[in-house]
Order: sequence, then structure tokens, then C-alpha cells
Amino acid sequence: MSTHYGQNRQYPLSYYAATSRNRLAFPALNTDVEVDVCVIGGGYTGLSSALHLAESGCSVAVLEANRLAWGASGRNGGHVGTGQRRSQYDLEKLYGRDMATKLWRAGLDAVALVKSLIERYQIDCDLQAGILHVAHKARLTAHYQADAKLLEKHYGYSNARFLTREEVCEELGSDVFHGGLQEADALHLHPLNYALGIGRAAHNAGARLYEGSRASSYESDSRGVTVSTTNGCRVRAKQLVLGCNGYLDQLEPRISGKIMPINNFLVATAPLGQEMANSLVRSRQAVQDSRFVINYWRTSDDTRLIFGGGESYRSSLPSDIASLVKKRITSIYPQLADAGIDYAWGGKLAITLNRMPQFGRLGSRIYFAHGYSGHGIPTATLAGKLIAEAISSRSEQFELFAALPTRAFPGGTLLRWPAMVAGMLFYSTLDRF
Repeated sequence: MSTHYGQNRQYPLSYYAATSRNRLAFPALNTDVEVDVCVIGGGYTGLSSALHLAESGCSVAVLEANRLAWGASGRNGGHVGTGQRRSQYDLEKLYGRDMATKLWRAGLDAVALVKSLIERYQIDCDLQAGILHVAHKARLTAHYQADAKLLEKHYGYSNARFLTREEVCEELGSDVFHGGLQEADALHLHPLNYALGIGRAAHNAGARLYEGSRASSYESDSRGVTVSTTNGCRVRAKQLVLGCNGYLDQLEPRISGKIMPINNFLVATAPLGQEMANSLVRSRQAVQDSRFVINYWRTSDDTRLIFGGGESYRSSLPSDIASLVKKRITSIYPQLADAGIDYAWGGKLAITLNRMPQFGRLGSRIYFAHGYSGHGIPTATLAGKLIAEAISSRSEQFELFAALPTRAFPGGTLLRWPAMVAGMLFYSTLDRF
């Protein structure tokens, strides 16, 4: 394994990049290769696909334009939630109880898969248990109570517990929330170290990983798929996996209009000390509020607050992420007004219109999964496993997700940006009133 490439191309500055462990470095593709499966994208989807395909006996090549987990897989909030991005109540309304039940089970399978990969491959990624969802408006507490009752009554799940306003205040050291729903089986972790752990496992299983190797186009015919790179080299494969998510761009126009890339922002404070950190989140669980543009946070092993919030819909990031996010922090924790911000960064994810992921195939050789809408760690990890199963034999859960109806953004890739901005501004305004 080459280390020279990794010394020349750096990850974007973030707390995760600064605290990454066992960072991997792989060479760029410098010759034509032929494999069973070519995977484009070195994030959770691509790395999980590569790992599970290699373990099934397939030869695999992964093309990553930058570094493994360079995008959202290495920069997100680290939350590993149960279920789907939409609530079970919403899923029942959209798809019916039977489909909603299957999607609930798939969500639990996704969290279990993340946990099992961490245990199996001894991935050091600061794994912790629990996510607390908190209501920023009093009327929303009734929804959380109803969700807990629905899960217990119709899904036999008793590990989602409603918390009163007093219990939430005691847990968080803040009096701005009105109640909450606690997910005991959810997880949170260091997302970059988790992704690098999967990458190492895929490499050890025999997958060929290429960094600095941007796929520029591909062609498919009756014999297979040929992927061309900006390096001037090509990969010939029987099957292709598109694991690009928010970085798909126009590589595949047939599906790019069904996702919308957006930027999200995070900061990590200076170390706060154990006493202060414990007072912010008493039991080390992660937290998400109920705003349309949510705030989400957790504390780190070195007593920092890692806090995410705010979005933008342009290709570039704001010049002062720290001040934007600090306002959100102090609206919840005014006691942190003087806390320093050591790291501030942004990352690109992809959302869909209905906030459900899009899985599918194009013809018989091309598989894809994307549009995780902020639920990427568990869903993308599961997506990779299901794609590998679908390529090797058959996957009922892949077909389950592939059958979900999807819609393109109005106007396709040309007009989706102004339409999305208008919609986001409307709902973010509702957050404030």
C-alpha cells in the first residue's frame, strides 16, 4: 500500500480529520484494470459495497476522486439512528402498515450492521449508545408520545421512551425544549474513523482501492461496463456501483435529478472539561431537535461539544461557519457564549423530495443508492451490503427499497436549486414562529 499519495492530498480541515486514526493512503489508478465490479465513490456506500462484494469472492475496484470518506462520510454529525429518515407514522401514511413494518426492520438491521462491522473489524471510532430527539415547540411533544406508543403497540418495540420536559432539561442542562423521545438502540460515533475502518477491512478482503481517481464517464454494452477516469486510465467490469451521493453531478443524468446536494455545517468547541461536558449531555447520548433545519450535537471523548446546524444550497461554503453555528449553540446553551471554537467545517450531502433513499438499477449492470437525507451512516452502510447481495444473487431488502416510488425535483437539475431554496426558506421560517 502506497503512503506517498496520502501525504500530498489532505482531507478538509475538521475535528474528524484532526483526530483520525490509522489513516489509509492508496495510489491513484495508473493503468487499465479489469474486475468483476467497479465501484465509483469511496464513502459508506462504496466501501460497504466493496467489502461485502470482496468477501463474497468478487474482484472489486473502487474509484475515489479524492480520499476515502473525503465527502459527507468523513464530515457528518456521527448519528446512527434507528428506523428511516421519515417517522413510522409518515411511512404508514405513505406506503401502508406492511411496507412500513418492513422498512422499520430494515432500519434496525442497518444499525445492527454498523455495530457488527465495528465489532468484527475492531474499528476504533468512539462508539456510544443513544440518541435523544427533543421538541422545540410544546405541541410537538404529543407527536413524540404518539410515536413511542405506535412503536410499542404495532411494532413490538419498547426501546423508544418519551421524556417529559423536566427529564429533558435534567438530561441536557437546557430549558428550551418541551419533551423528547429517547432511542436507546441508536448509536453515535466518529464518522471518519468508522469509514476508514470499513476501508481497511475492504482492502484486507482483497478490494483494490484507488484514491485521486475521478470517474469522468462510463459506457455500458452487452459485454460489461467501461469506466474512464480523468487520469486517462480505465476500469473494465461486469457490473458497476454508483456510490456518489451528493457528488454524482452529471455522471449519470438519468438519476441525478432525483437528488439535491446541500451543505450542512458543524463545529467542535475547545475542550470544555469533564464537568461542563457532562452538564450539557449527561449520559453521552447524541441529540437532535425537531426543527426543519435541525440542530444536532453530542460530546466527544476529549470533552468537546460537536454541534451541527444550518444549511446552504450553493456549491461554495460560507466564509464564517463558526459564527453561524455558534449562534445556534448559544440559543440552547447560553453558558457556552465564551467557549472557543477550534474547528468549523461543512460537508455536502444529498436529499430527496420525500426524504427517503433512492435505490435502484439501470439496466442489468448498473446499481446505485443515494439520497440518504441525513440518515447516511446506517442506511448507506446497509445499501452497500444490499447492493452486494443483489449483484451476487438476490436481495429482498434491496428490492424493497428499489420499489419505493421516487420523484425528480421539479425542473430537474436546472431548476431544482431555486425551488429548493424557496421551500427551505418557507420551512425554516416556520421554525422561528
